[in-house]
Amino acid sequence: MRKIILDCDPGHDDAVAILLAAGNPDVELLGLTTIGGNHTIDKVTHNARQVLTIAGALDVPVYRGASRPLINGVVTAEDIHGDSGMEIHGYDLPEPAVGVEDEHAVRWIVDTLMREEPGTVTLVPTGPLTNIALAVRMEPRIVSRVREVVLMGGAYGTGNITASAEFNTFVDPEAAAIVFGEDWPVVMVGLDLTHQALATPEVESRFAALGTSAGDFVVGLIDAFRRNYKDAQDFDNPPVHDPCAVAYVIDPSLIETVPAPLSVELAGTLTRGRTVADFRASNAPCTSSVATRLDVDRFWDLVVDAVQRLG
Repeated sequence: MRKIILDCDPGHDDAVAILLAAGNPDVELLGLTTIGGNHTIDKVTHNARQVLTIAGALDVPVYRGASRPLINGVVTAEDIHGDSGMEIHGYDLPEPAVGVEDEHAVRWIVDTLMREEPGTVTLVPTGPLTNIALAVRMEPRIVSRVREVVLMGGAYGTGNITASAEFNTFVDPEAAAIVFGEDWPVVMVGLDLTHQALATPEVESRFAALGTSAGDFVVGLIDAFRRNYKDAQDFDNPPVHDPCAVAYVIDPSLIETVPAPLSVELAGTLTRGRTVADFRASNAPCTSSVATRLDVDRFWDLVVDAVQRLG
C-alpha cells in the first residue's frame, strides 16, 4: 500500500488522477491539497471536492493551498480547462459532499510528513509546485522523511505554454527550482512522457462501456478536453498528463525513467520556466530522474480498472 498526498489543481487530467488514486486498491490517499494553477484556488478547490464526491471518496480530506505563485502573478489555463477549470460535456456535476478543512495545505503537508513513519509517504504534485516549496522551506526536515516526489511537470523537449516551458513549471519556476534543488528522490513525469497518454476515441469508449457514473464522468471530461485541446494546441486527442504521475507510484514498471540532474531556468527572456535535464551526467549518482517512455496499453488498463472499481 502506497501512502500519497496528491497536490493538484483540477483540471480535467487532475480529475482523472484523483479517480485513479481513489479507485486503485494499492493506494492510500491521505488527502488532497489544492494549488492555484489550471484555474484560481477557489475553483480548483471546488472541483477537487466534486471529483471526490463522484468517486465516493467522502473520507478523503481536502486542504486549500496557495492562491498564487511565490513571485509571479496568477496564471491560469482557461483555454484548456474552461471557465470553471473543469469544463464538462453531457454530465451533470454534483454539489460537493466533501468539505474543506480549516488547516492550510502547507501546514498539513508538513504535519503529516512529520507524523507518518519516515519513507512511507510519497508526494504527488500535479500542478505548480508552490505548496511543496513552501512546505520544505517551512520544515526542511521533511526532505529526509518523504519516500519520493513524483511530479507531473516540466519537459526536457518542447514546452506547451511557451516553446520552452511546460505550464506547471512556467507558473512558478522559483518553486520548481526549490523542489528540484532539495536532496530527495524526484521523478519528473513531464510532457515528453505524458504526450504519449492520449485519450483517443477508443480509450473514451472503454469508459463509456463501464456504464457507471464515474465512467460517464470521464467520458464528459475527455469530450470537453478534446475540443479545447484541438482549439488551443491542435491536438486531435488530448494528452491526459496527471494520472501518469499517479500510475508511476502504483506501478513504476509502466514508465521508463533515466537518471538526470534537474534544474529550472529562472532568468531567460525566452526560456523562463524551462526544465533542464542534464543527460550528460546519466551515469553519475543523482537523486532525480526523468520519465521517458510509457507502456500506453497497461497505463489505460490501470486507469479503467480504477474507475470501474469506483462504480
